[in-house]
Amino acid sequence: MTEPLTIIGNYISPYVRKVLVCLDVKGIPYRIDPIAPFVGDDAFSRLSPLRRIPVLIDGDLVLNDSTVICEYLQDRFPTPSLYPADPVQRAQARWLEEYADSYLGDVVIWRMFFQKGVRRFLFNEGTDEDVVRKARDEELPVALDYLEARLPEEGWIFGELSIADISVASFFRNAAFVKYQVDPQRWPRVAAFVGRALALPAFARLAAFEDRTLRTPLPEQRAVLSEMGAPLTATTCGNAAPRYGVMRLG
Repeated sequence: MTEPLTIIGNYISPYVRKVLVCLDVKGIPYRIDPIAPFVGDDAFSRLSPLRRIPVLIDGDLVLNDSTVICEYLQDRFPTPSLYPADPVQRAQARWLEEYADSYLGDVVIWRMFFQKGVRRFLFNEGTDEDVVRKARDEELPVALDYLEARLPEEGWIFGELSIADISVASFFRNAAFVKYQVDPQRWPRVAAFVGRALALPAFARLAAFEDRTLRTPLPEQRAVLSEMGAPLTATTCGNAAPRYGVMRLG
């Protein structure tokens, strides 16, 4: 590979985080245009017709959707593998990735993080506290009960770190952004698993960029990240006025 890959997408997105962790674990160099999809310009719309992040650019190839991107990275850079070799476990890993992307994405991102953060600070709209309450008290516990029965007491779901571990953990980082912590008394396996995963170097290296992004107004984020040494692209697609789009999930 002669040039670093390009990733378009904000550090605080769990879908972007999933891809960046995979890149880190595999030792693949990249540059990032850390935009939120809400401020993507016309060039972003051409690259991402659903106006979702992340986007991967590898030469002439443009890929959308975090799952598609991670599978491409696995196919092109097969070691270390992030998908179990056993076909049954591989299918199970893909299902857990989908479960995280779909159910946790809906509950943690759209019903909690979007309501408490993006909707208030980017669009100046009020938080629907009933939506947040139902997500926190009713819908997220359903996922935690499901995961508690499937996560190991120690280590990783399929023995070695896999896309399933990375996907599940990525969403609980965003849950923490809205001050939600998994109750270790009720869900001890989930709480321990999340702690192990987020302590991995690949997650930890992103944490400083995520924290500063979260505390910085959107128009100032690129400059702040540049000062921190983030591997930024030379140009950005993130200069448009905030707008909604077809961007649910990633």
